[in-house]
Amino acid sequence: MTYFVHESSYVDEPVLIGSGTKVWHFSHIMKGSTIGQNCVIGQNVYVDTDVVVGNNVKIQNNVSIFKKVTLEDNVFCGPSAVFTNVIYPRSAYPKKLDEYNSTLVKKGATIGANSTIVCGIVIGEFAFIGAGSVVTKDVLPYALVYGNPARQHGWMSESGDKLNFQKDRNGIMVALCGICQTKYILENNMVSKIGANDAN
Repeated sequence: MTYFVHESSYVDEPVLIGSGTKVWHFSHIMKGSTIGQNCVIGQNVYVDTDVVVGNNVKIQNNVSIFKKVTLEDNVFCGPSAVFTNVIYPRSAYPKKLDEYNSTLVKKGATIGANSTIVCGIVIGEFAFIGAGSVVTKDVLPYALVYGNPARQHGWMSESGDKLNFQKDRNGIMVALCGICQTKYILENNMVSKIGANDAN
């Protein structure tokens, strides 16, 4: 076994867990889930059947990830974040697996502490969800959203710096990441990254 599971945690076989991954205290990984390489699963984390977790994902303490959620590579989940999978749950009318709604969190996105991700949405690459948010609809790549319900309040770089877009001499909306000095452009309400030395 090339991954680590703390003795207080449960892993229900069969599961796929990549090398270098660490599962810490009091967590439960259900059968049929997939967890990639070099992930960190914090204390008291629940990973349900039919969940897919990519490589280098960090899931902090007390996070619950229910059926049909996919986290791509390099996603960060803050403490006590919750992913739902049913829009209208009723105890007396349990849903079948094919009635659950899928949720996709794309690579590099951050889910802030105590956030609730309502099922059936896509959170774009490198999006940033502020702490305590309730996310009810799709989030654009690089978007900064927060609140209940979550609304967009700006844009973030891949390194986690809030981007301040301004027009350059050609009328193009550009921003510079203060962490890595990478430049970004904003066009048609979509952010894309350009090389640090490509524009002035």
